[in-house]
Formats: sequence, structure tokens, C-alpha cells
Amino acid sequence: MAEGKNVLLGIFAIILGLLVMAFPLISVFTASVLAGFTIMILGIWLFVQSFETWGTSKAMSIAALILGILAVVVGIGLFGKIVAFSIFVSLWIYIGGLFLIITGIMSLFADGTTASKGAGGLGIVLGILYMILGMYAWNPYYLALLIGLWLVIAGIMEFFKPSE
Repeated sequence: MAEGKNVLLGIFAIILGLLVMAFPLISVFTASVLAGFTIMILGIWLFVQSFETWGTSKAMSIAALILGILAVVVGIGLFGKIVAFSIFVSLWIYIGGLFLIITGIMSLFADGTTASKGAGGLGIVLGILYMILGMYAWNPYYLALLIGLWLVIAGIMEFFKPSE
């Protein structure tokens, strides 16, 4: 069993996971505020970068400007809005599931070992599970439950992680 830092981190993650599950709307609201604020800061940084790169690459500067404006708009749209955040996370999970399914199918049909075909089948199964979880993530209560469960499982896994 791990010592010191991992145990404290595991306990913190478990407590945080239980708090997220106990107070789902406050937790999802907090996550939406943090995500929105972070994306807005990223957008402002990209906006500033667009002016700094104008002399070296106009195409890169225009791309940074467009991404910066888009990030600020998305950040404002997510900031403190529980439903928008739930939809954003749900779509993110759907896209992850779609990629898992596609890469799983590619692994199944590629010339490879039995292990790679097994990994492909596992990718398809996990992709389907992601899609199912994505349906539940539309609801902020289920999203908080998923986040809380993930934190609890990650906290438990910290107990077994070897210390560095």
C-alpha cells in the first residue's frame, strides 16, 4: 500500500467526491463557473497572442484571434450556467465514446494480434458505455453523481498507487 502523499490525496479525492454527490447542483454550478472562467482566460490569452504574432504569421494571428473570441463567448456561455455545462460535458463524453468506437472498429479490422483485436472489442464496449453515460450527463444531478463517483474511485486508486 502507498504511503504519505498518495494516501492524503486519496482521502481528499474521496471526501470531495462525496461532497459532490451530496450537493449536486452546487457542485455542477461550481464546476461550470471554474470551466467558464478558465475558458474565458484562455480566450483572452489567445486574443492577446493574436496581436503578438501578427508580425510573424498573419494566418496564425487570425486563427488565434478567432479562437480567442470563440473561447471568450463559450466561457461566458458556460460561466455559472448548470444546464449549458451539463450539455457541454455530455457532448464531450459522446465525442469520446464515438472516438473509442471508431478506434475499436479500426483495431478489429487491422491486421494484428489477438490482443489488439481484444483491445478493439474493449474499445467498442467502452465507447458504448461512454455513449450511455453521455445520455445521463445531460441531467445535472447525474452529472454530479458521475463526477463524484469518478473522484471516489480515483481516491481509492490513490491508495494503491506506488509512492514516488
